[in-house]
Amino acid sequence: FFRIALAYSGRQEIADAAKKALTKDGEITPETISKNLYTDAPDPDLLIRTAEQRISNFLLWGSAYMEMNFSKKLWPDFTLSDYKKALTDFDARQRRFGKY
Repeated sequence: FFRIALAYSGRQEIADAAKKALTKDGEITPETISKNLYTDAPDPDLLIRTAEQRISNFLLWGSAYMEMNFSKKLWPDFTLSDYKKALTDFDARQRRFGKY
């Protein structure tokens, strides 16, 4: 999946999912939150952030084990070569998913 988010709030998505979970499922658990998010897309493996080093309220729920790549370039200047470099960097990482 390739996602670009406009006018999106991770906090609002979690709040909306909690409301739906309570209404539909009668309880709020990690599982009921996950199934009531805006999309059923899998959690992202990699976030490529251009221009700044912050996640800016983006995909907060799904970012638990997400790897991050930061580029100083602005989005309009980010090239296919930059994208390939980010993927190569990601591929070289040893993902531990919160385990040491």
